[in-house]
Amino acid sequence: MILVVGATGLLGGMIAKQLLANGQAVRVLVRENSPSAALAEQGMATSVESLVEAGAQTVVGDLKDRESLERACEGIETVITTANAFIRGGADTFESVDLDGTKNLIDAAVSRGARHLIYTSAAGSDPDHPHPLFRAKGRCEVHLESSGLEYTILQPGVFMEIWIGAIVGIPLKSEQPVTLVEPGSRQQAFVSMADVAAYAVASVDDPNALNQKILIAGPESYSWIQAVENVGRVIGREIPVDFIAPGDPVPLVPEAVGPLLAALEMEDSFIEMGDTSARYGIEPTSLDTFAARFFG
Repeated sequence: MILVVGATGLLGGMIAKQLLANGQAVRVLVRENSPSAALAEQGMATSVESLVEAGAQTVVGDLKDRESLERACEGIETVITTANAFIRGGADTFESVDLDGTKNLIDAAVSRGARHLIYTSAAGSDPDHPHPLFRAKGRCEVHLESSGLEYTILQPGVFMEIWIGAIVGIPLKSEQPVTLVEPGSRQQAFVSMADVAAYAVASVDDPNALNQKILIAGPESYSWIQAVENVGRVIGREIPVDFIAPGDPVPLVPEAVGPLLAALEMEDSFIEMGDTSARYGIEPTSLDTFAARFFG
């Protein structure tokens, strides 16, 4: 059986449903009083009901509760985690969830005899990264590599659905200009969550994925300015853009987005996908394809 942690998120939900469609037995970790149902109505999460209807078994637990993770990992062979604290707030922080919580999950998987853990990290993560999210993910990578589990570490670039959906989509709905951190011209390794889900599902049974780090992106990198122009072509009109200095708040989006958007504008990023795409048989999703699908 496969345990999916983060299954009520968008990416985790994609993974769980693909596994179930493939005939896999799937258990999903569900937090008590999870807001996923309300968020799912806004297109920001996957409802528990839809996972159960697809055939998933549920178990109540929380990354901050080690004992609940021990129960969740009972009888599990493979653990897949996409969970993060990005939009949670309160007691759910990068420290408590992304760092300590993920370490709890890794240790519980070891304790209960799981074989393989597939961890969704991020391109550029590093144990000494100045941003707490990338630092937490870098430290969890190190913890997983030394755990004794077989592992697959997915290192995706910038999620198109989340980031372009928020930075461009929210202002469009509000009929406001898009706000970018200047200069907006750094090349970003954008990636579709659908591609990341495909790599997670493939990693369950593919021996090529064992004890590997897999960088994942689209076929080429694009700047934020290009992303806005691309969406403008899809909707048939020019989208106005305002620029702010790094550190200034970004209107309309959650507060946590601003520092990450500024960090992305510090350097160019590109991930060569030719060999990886061929090895796993997964074709990278281009910005054109994403924009037509998401905004068309």
